[in-house]
Amino acid sequence: MNIDALKTLKRPASPNTYLVAPEGLCEFARIDQVSPIYPMTPQALQLALEAVIKTRKDWQIKPDKLTDGHIAFVAVSGFLKFKDDVDIFILPVLPSEASAGKMPISSQLAVYSRSRIGYSDMGANGKRVKELLTAIGKVSPAP
Repeated sequence: MNIDALKTLKRPASPNTYLVAPEGLCEFARIDQVSPIYPMTPQALQLALEAVIKTRKDWQIKPDKLTDGHIAFVAVSGFLKFKDDVDIFILPVLPSEASAGKMPISSQLAVYSRSRIGYSDMGANGKRVKELLTAIGKVSPAP
């Protein structure tokens, strides 16, 4: 998945996905939660995310999907070993006109977590994304 695919995403009718994004990013998809703003540069937020993901044995970063501004990983459920795909996009919060020309010092996330199989995930994707956001909030508390 790339950022353009996320912007034009059409979510399935099944309740086995979860989407966090800045308001207005996704043209067609309903978001489940508006992304918080993190007082970190996009680069710092990406490093923090990579560190959080690496602490989890059940989350494996896809090395071929790790680029500046994008992290993709596979999450494996404990008992049944279902695999879910998670894409994270790190987005700069652009400075206001008053501070034009300055580098962005804040960032937001777009996170799309979805099950590979099945109709319902019993809330697993939402729980996972919320855990990720909580962990990042502890690294960098929101202002």
